[in-house]
Amino acid sequence: MKKTFLEDLAPGQVFTSEARAVVDAGSIKRFAGEFDPQPFHLDEASAGATFFKKLVASGWHTTAVTMQLIVKTLPFSHGIIGTGVDELRWPRPVKPGDTLRLHCEVIDVTPSILDPSRGTVRVRMTTLNQHDQPVQTMIANLLAFRRPQRMA
Repeated sequence: MKKTFLEDLAPGQVFTSEARAVVDAGSIKRFAGEFDPQPFHLDEASAGATFFKKLVASGWHTTAVTMQLIVKTLPFSHGIIGTGVDELRWPRPVKPGDTLRLHCEVIDVTPSILDPSRGTVRVRMTTLNQHDQPVQTMIANLLAFRRPQRMA
């Protein structure tokens, strides 16, 4: 994958994941057992008596899977270094068997005033299921670095 630098990025630019992540019941339960131990994430029987009526992934599990897709999708030269997230939403739950993919759109590119070697890129990220329905939306603020200057 070709590395992308700050000067290669522009508003409206789109990156989509080739990678797809399948979320299974085992991973939902393992994640929940460690990080979000609520009945609707832990087992099917308990989940049946909850708001969701079935086993669903934690929103934080969806975010972790999204992070995996971000790393595989955005070719930033120095890796994915976040400075914050705005407007994190989970419009629908992830269920066992869902296949997730990522759509990213650059919203804004702002060179740093304090450090000319880098800048901030705002990216709207939408995680979609196999039916092209959004299961997570967020706006991430990421660091991007300029291409190193060659010595003459």
